[in-house]
Amino acid sequence: MEFICDKEITYDTVVKATYTILKDSQTNLPEDIIDALKTAKKDEMSDLGKAHLNAIIDNIELSSQKGIPMCQDTGILVFYVDIGKSLTLNFDISDAIKRGVDKATKQIPLRPNSVHPITRINSGNNLGEGIPDINFDVFDGSGLKLTVAPKGAGSENMSALRMFNPNTPISTIDDFIVETVLNAGGMPCPPVIVGVGIGGSFDKSARLSKKALLRDINSMNTHELSVLKKINSLGIGPMGTGGKYTAIGVLINKAFCHTASLPVAINIQCWANRHSSILFEA
Repeated sequence: MEFICDKEITYDTVVKATYTILKDSQTNLPEDIIDALKTAKKDEMSDLGKAHLNAIIDNIELSSQKGIPMCQDTGILVFYVDIGKSLTLNFDISDAIKRGVDKATKQIPLRPNSVHPITRINSGNNLGEGIPDINFDVFDGSGLKLTVAPKGAGSENMSALRMFNPNTPISTIDDFIVETVLNAGGMPCPPVIVGVGIGGSFDKSARLSKKALLRDINSMNTHELSVLKKINSLGIGPMGTGGKYTAIGVLINKAFCHTASLPVAINIQCWANRHSSILFEA
């Protein structure tokens, strides 16, 4: 969901906005995802697969009604901050977002998922060095848009990146995408949404693949639909128990890259493709 906020952009309003989109993302899925899951439920050939999809949809509805997170894994928190070129802020927006995360962790509540990579000590509030992951971009105007996309570990762990030879045909890249989903099996809680980043650099391709998951799945082009068809021919099915719907979307973002390089990253998302935005109009 995207909220519109007509309040002044201050430290406190950003804290409140962060809490608002965190609560919304954890308790409401975007309509394109809900519609795709309902279509999958209607068309699924496997009785067990249909039962899983029915349980998923019931879970989504209960989460919205009761205002509680739809999954116990409330994810690692990824933010996208789009700032108007003519906007001037007199406060640290990253600090305001972190304060909103701390508030949301305590009050929604969210499961504390942020741990030190070596000691595995949990910070207790979903904060830590480099976390939340805050990505900045600019646009024309003087407004501000905040987007959060919580990412669970079950699907994140199934992601992959490969540096291809620059003359690699697109058919080989397609095979890599399908192979990655096949290797993931039921681990990422299918039906999944597959984000793909082609081009850029080693790290940019990964960022492209994750940001692709924010796209409306109704925007899939002919190529993306053809890859989706190949994935669904695998027969992994809902929750990995067999069936027609292994995935409900394949979303590919591209960027120009070095003449000697062709990075391809795949970020697999579970059925709970959670994200929410708020736009401050100025």
